[in-house]
Amino acid sequence: MSRAPDHIVHAVRGLDQAADFYRRIGFTVGARNRHPWGTHNCIVQLPGFFIEILTLAEPDKLGDDGFSRLFGRFNGDFLKEREGFSVLLLESRDAARDEKAFREHGIAASEVMRFEREGKRPDGSAVKLAFSLAFARDPLAPAAGFAVCQHHFPENFWNPAFQKHANGAAGLAGVVFVAENPTDHHIFMSAFTGERELQSTSSGISVATQRGDIQIMDPVAFRAHFGIDAPDVANSMRLCALRFTAPDLDRVEASLQSGGAAYLSHMGRLIVAPADAMGATLVFEQSAR
Repeated sequence: MSRAPDHIVHAVRGLDQAADFYRRIGFTVGARNRHPWGTHNCIVQLPGFFIEILTLAEPDKLGDDGFSRLFGRFNGDFLKEREGFSVLLLESRDAARDEKAFREHGIAASEVMRFEREGKRPDGSAVKLAFSLAFARDPLAPAAGFAVCQHHFPENFWNPAFQKHANGAAGLAGVVFVAENPTDHHIFMSAFTGERELQSTSSGISVATQRGDIQIMDPVAFRAHFGIDAPDVANSMRLCALRFTAPDLDRVEASLQSGGAAYLSHMGRLIVAPADAMGATLVFEQSAR
């Protein structure tokens, strides 16, 4: 069984401003959290998937540990060049087993690393959260981060109250990478997702998971699908777009309008471009009612 997306990091320079943007367009956004290596985040939950809006707020806390190097410093370096989606993390049921598989395929970038922090329920009460991560590396994609994430207390993290959004967003349809030659990343993506059979199309390659598709498109296909130009991918594959499902696109459109967000309609989708979403492409698609 392939590993499904668990969460995506949206690296931003201004966390409060980014959180406010997500709220204005109809998402429920959690409070600010702090990591010991200096990154701060706010969370947007969907069923089984979340967006980690993140910034490097305290770079003086960066150390030589794995989280500092592979997460804190990676995102700090990313933000020197751009804002946008920086890291894709897949769901892990056993991070140690996944790390072993990564080593066998030659894509491992770390040993298993665990961290804990305090979380808050909607009523404000404290709960314990703990995660184990194992990082992977695609040498042809230095601008994109990859890892798996195992939740040790998922009952304390996932909460239906945080998954209700004014814009009606109901789930994840998929994530989209852009690369000059998508097939160059076929071997890595197969090993990273645990899926032997990837679908090849004229647009690129894709992996169907239980929680949305992981697609790698070329720039021409990205433009055709979403009506906007792809970023420069001459030096690295880039993690570019997040696709949401929503049962009522009129409700999504009303939220975008009330939040003052620029958007376009293309091929039955509502799309917020990177210039308006801090380097990210947000795509809303019709789901079954």
